[in-house]
Amino acid sequence: MKFARLGAPGSEIPVLVEGDRHLDLRPVTSDVNGDFLSGDFRSRVAEALSAGELPELENAADLRIGAPIARPSAVICIGMNYAAHAAESGSEPPKIPIIFLKTPNTVVGPNDAVTIPRGSEKTDWEVELGIVIGARAAYLDSPEEADAHIAGYVTANDVSERDFQMAVSGGQWSKGKIAAGFNPTGPWLVTPDEVDVDNLNLRSFVNGEPRQDSNTSDMIFDVRTIVHHLSQYVTLEPGDLILTGTPQGVALSGKYPYLADGDVVDIEIDGLGHQRQEFVAWEASK
Repeated sequence: MKFARLGAPGSEIPVLVEGDRHLDLRPVTSDVNGDFLSGDFRSRVAEALSAGELPELENAADLRIGAPIARPSAVICIGMNYAAHAAESGSEPPKIPIIFLKTPNTVVGPNDAVTIPRGSEKTDWEVELGIVIGARAAYLDSPEEADAHIAGYVTANDVSERDFQMAVSGGQWSKGKIAAGFNPTGPWLVTPDEVDVDNLNLRSFVNGEPRQDSNTSDMIFDVRTIVHHLSQYVTLEPGDLILTGTPQGVALSGKYPYLADGDVVDIEIDGLGHQRQEFVAWEASK
């Protein structure tokens, strides 16, 4: 199943995506949120679909695409989870997952414009696979238990400001990760049965020119290992979002310029959809 949320920020309508059709989920749930995902949501939706209770949403093509999940309680990220990206960052591949946080207000629609922070000279892109939690996870006994706690997967852009992340970080990365809108997400939340999460191609482009081109099979720590590891330190709640790291091909490598006003970034993962953002300069009125 594929889920999306359509409409203006704060007023998104939850929908089931069936081919070219967008079916209104409001007879089943008010939103694609933790309450919805924590239950047997796939069966509930399948029953409603079979019963003809999900009407097609009119003018869906004209509506803004929001993030496919409501604002999560936590956004937890894994750093340097591709060996080649660790190398271009000047680091050895990590022996254990590196964790940092983004704030919930970074999560925005996949095609929303992204504001370059005031004073930024090193705003960067990062295509990433995102995990959405479906059942509370704490102290899992093994990675094999992780699948039962995953609602689905999303495409994400872990936008980063490298000077904020490193030069003035005080030792923590999050300062360069938490500007509002720094996590375009979607267009879809896709359930695990729809994709082979261990073999997904992921790509990024800037102004139409290729930047990143890799596969989730290159991750150092796979999805199940990540969820298991995190559960030893944090209670993952339904609706929480985990970003799993980015492959090589970012501006931090020194091979490409950082983003500037008017640049357009395209991000895509096979089976999870495509997103596009225009990056715009900060203005005092905003």
